[in-house]
Amino acid sequence: MKLSTRGRYAVMAMADIAHHSSGAPVSLSDIAERQDISLAYLEQLFAKLRKGALVDSVRGPGGGYLLARLAEDIRVADIIMAVDEPLKVTRCEEFSPKGCVGGVRCLTHDLWEELGRQIHVFLAAVSLADVVNKRVLGMAAPVVAPSAGVNQAVGH
Repeated sequence: MKLSTRGRYAVMAMADIAHHSSGAPVSLSDIAERQDISLAYLEQLFAKLRKGALVDSVRGPGGGYLLARLAEDIRVADIIMAVDEPLKVTRCEEFSPKGCVGGVRCLTHDLWEELGRQIHVFLAAVSLADVVNKRVLGMAAPVVAPSAGVNQAVGH
């Protein structure tokens, strides 16, 4: 999966607001300092987050940003999509009707395509409140490994 700093930083900044707001606007300079993210980069991200209706801005002294909805109602997938972060796992050329490389669909395409869907499903199930309250670990359904007998039978 390719998730650049744009999506990662947007989630970090939104979690910072959810954690530090207490109903008062949080300044981008405070977020930048706490999260070690460039203020100019945060300004770009927050323009997109505002356009995506995830934050509201408050002007003037003591101004900054507030969550536009409750943290329980904001999904991590919403944040990543608001900053135009693609959750792309395949190496296919975008909008290619035929396939991955050289117009041919690779043998593992369906595997990577489904992984991308599963990542999106997981991130859509995780709220900003889950992140802030450290309720993310263990949210994904556990994968049960096949028994040793099944692996041996497949290998023969």
